Amino acid sequence: SLNTVNFITRLSALCLRKNKMQHRHRSSRRPAVPLGSRILTDPSKVFEHNMWDHMQWSQEEEENAKKKATENSLAKVQSEDQDKYEREAKILPEKRRQGFKTEKISSEHTKINRDNSFSLKNGMFEEGEKCLKKNYGGDSTAVQGYVYNKNQVKALTDNPQGKNCGEELGKVESFPGCDATHRILEVGCGAGNSVFPILKVLCNTPGTFLYCCDFASGAVELVKSHSSYNSAWCSAFVHDVCDDALPYPFPDEILDVILLVFVLSTIHPDRMQGVVNRLAKLLKPGGMLLFRDYGRYDTAQLRFKKGHCLSENFYVRGDGTRVYFFTKDEVWNMFNLAGLTEVQNLVDRRLQVNRKKKVKMQRVWIQSKFQKPLPSLHNPEETTKNH
Repeated sequence: SLNTVNFITRLSALCLRKNKMQHRHRSSRRPAVPLGSRILTDPSKVFEHNMWDHMQWSQEEEENAKKKATENSLAKVQSEDQDKYEREAKILPEKRRQGFKTEKISSEHTKINRDNSFSLKNGMFEEGEKCLKKNYGGDSTAVQGYVYNKNQVKALTDNPQGKNCGEELGKVESFPGCDATHRILEVGCGAGNSVFPILKVLCNTPGTFLYCCDFASGAVELVKSHSSYNSAWCSAFVHDVCDDALPYPFPDEILDVILLVFVLSTIHPDRMQGVVNRLAKLLKPGGMLLFRDYGRYDTAQLRFKKGHCLSENFYVRGDGTRVYFFTKDEVWNMFNLAGLTEVQNLVDRRLQVNRKKKVKMQRVWIQSKFQKPLPSLHNPEETTKNH
């Protein structure tokens, strides 16, 4: 329908878009990235808010961060202990498991990541809900799940073979969400802190379906037992994204959007590329992968003590969970190797402050959007050869 023609673009916007930004005191130009609008123009007012956007590091700050990261990585975790952390990576720490049982999951007041870097309520879904309810006509239309402009549609429909794009999907045995026209997957859904705000939007958008998975069965059970869970719009399932042999409960190339938020950093660096490659296969041509995770020299990295470093920029926390800190070049390289095209790839630097203790913390995240290329207009049956 016309209401969902630009679904991929609009959902990407609702998940990642922020308001236009103000001028900063260190630059005469506006920042060109849509990641927040609270700019620190007067350093004397730094403790008036909990978070400031678009912080630019001085050369001294950058050098100090590199020095701290170098120091805390000098003593590596013993190889036998590293093997243990790899084996136990699938086991949810007991205190987190207990936390799931007592956590109140609210669609109105939840955060998209463990660091509360930005809320789902404030900007992620409010604008997106309005967008999804509008009529998106114009010069674009949908052909078997792909979005094209009018000239592209003519080129495809003039080719008899083009009419058969996507017919393979109809041959696949029935699966959850098989009747949907637009499908989303959230990887690492946990107890559902972002599942239910998403569902709040999707329940008013006919033809949409949400898949969500986590390797912790207890977390998935909590999602399924939540009062807002409805199998007509959502399918939650247990899945280990590192297991290439483990099938997903739906075919390849059917997803419009994949959310990969603070998940890839928990995986061993040697296995990341395989995970990204597999997820890329799930996207339909034109589909979008939305990524957000820890950036290099984030405060969380600099605070690690010696003896917690597993390998370069990869650490183990006190509870046994692991975390990697990315550069945007590393992120670009991984998704590019998987055959996806960069739409957005940004370093999100913010200043987080403890107003009571008068403590300042430099936070760094990577936020990106990568898209699976559309089929060639010269050969509509050609999807993505590089996959």
